[in-house]
Amino acid sequence: MIYNYLGKTGLKVSNLGFGASSLGGVFRNIDEGEAINAVFTAVENGINFIDVSPYYGHYKAETVLGKALKEIPRDRFILSTKVGRYGKDGVNTWDYSGKRAVESVYESMERLNVDHIDLINVHDVEFADLKQVAEETLPALTELRTKGIAGHVGITDLQPENLKWLVENTPEGTIETILNFCHYCLNDDLLTEYIGFFESRGIGIINASPLSMGLLSERGTPDWHPAVQPLKDACARAAEYCRQQGYPIEKLAVQYATGNNPHIATTLFSSANPANVLKNISYVDEPIDMELVAKVREIIGDQMRVRWKNS
Repeated sequence: MIYNYLGKTGLKVSNLGFGASSLGGVFRNIDEGEAINAVFTAVENGINFIDVSPYYGHYKAETVLGKALKEIPRDRFILSTKVGRYGKDGVNTWDYSGKRAVESVYESMERLNVDHIDLINVHDVEFADLKQVAEETLPALTELRTKGIAGHVGITDLQPENLKWLVENTPEGTIETILNFCHYCLNDDLLTEYIGFFESRGIGIINASPLSMGLLSERGTPDWHPAVQPLKDACARAAEYCRQQGYPIEKLAVQYATGNNPHIATTLFSSANPANVLKNISYVDEPIDMELVAKVREIIGDQMRVRWKNS
């Protein structure tokens, strides 16, 4: 496993990180014992960065992850969670007030069985009033950082433009990391246009969803995916071509996202299956076939960088 510094935070994170959304049963029903073992497997095999949110599974992901973390020495993992996006009884809710952000951090610590969070993020800022995030949510989190409850403060979103705007409109040092998903993968490398900006300000870059939320998979794009049909079709053709070469597109996608840009500190994948965790770790250790990368991008063609709205 390769480890990289996350901006100027001083945190040294594994270049493959564990995204705990699957532990909330976000994509399919899970076996809780198996999900806990997936966390153990990740940490035992060198993954030290774990990201979660109260939104995933409407608190379930944090609860299941917390059961695993109480069995793992605290110095073995770097923990990231979020504020702003929640839900209950299948209904999504958003609250970016400073008061709710502070309450949320303490609630997350209780569910996660920890006494501090290494990285607190404002979740999916496109659903918020960006001015409120800049003037209320982030100041509340930086106060927790001053108190030592939160080690570092970051922001997350699908749209990199929003991340850039918040960095430009908050005091230097407020935002220490950004998390962007689906924009550094085989079908979309938009994030590369923003890397120089974030690095110039010492901000650590976290990439997520190397499979582009399931677009890049042999299983096929899930029905709920918000991408347009031409993009789904192009990715399906690319997946079939990779299958014919005996090289699963999932493997190529993970290798591309974790090993093809030294400016990205870590890339998050998610699985509640220990065997799949091991499989993803093994992908990172193998050399990538760049000729196949070129062919996949050729197949995707004019659907490269075709975007969708978050949901």
